Amino acid sequence: MGRKNPSKDHNSMSQNYKIVVVGGGGVGKSAITIQFIQSYFATDYDPTIEDSYTKQCVIDDVVAKLDILDTAGQEEFSAMREQYMRSGEGFLLVFSVTDRGSFDELPRFHKQILRVKDRDEFPMLMVANKADLEHQRQTSLDEAHTLARQLKIPYIECSAKTRTNVDQSFYELVRIIRKFQLAERPPAKPAAKKKKGCVVL
Repeated sequence: MGRKNPSKDHNSMSQNYKIVVVGGGGVGKSAITIQFIQSYFATDYDPTIEDSYTKQCVIDDVVAKLDILDTAGQEEFSAMREQYMRSGEGFLLVFSVTDRGSFDELPRFHKQILRVKDRDEFPMLMVANKADLEHQRQTSLDEAHTLARQLKIPYIECSAKTRTNVDQSFYELVRIIRKFQLAERPPAKPAAKKKKGCVVL
């Protein structure tokens, strides 16, 4: 029996990513997730406790299997947060452009993720939802960009209703995770350290 080439197997396997969608209550976390998974806009607002979804897609020519956890924004569920923050490999930090409070809450989510992960940085993407409601906007683009720079994470505006940038939000986060994991991975073959000292001839 011939030996399988392990690197070939590795490439043909799909890559799994645990993605967690966080943000305040009513910002449209479920609407974005459902629009991404099932391509329809959920109009009725029923507060989520915790829902998980799986979707396989091809991102930059590589198959990716996304395990997406849609979480509760309500404060009374905050005890559950640390649990899912521990397992997440990437986070969508969602706020609504029509809800100033949800924007002001983001640094707290960001800080909590870094604390749970015990890291200075971690794969995250800041997502402004309800970008179609321009006339009800309470957060300017400039303010959002400034916060994203402060948090050192990329920023994207989307609309679950019109499906604008919904797929891009998830795809971009996967790219961020891939980049992060690649940087974390030790090199395949560590170069043999040259011994310093005298050379005996």
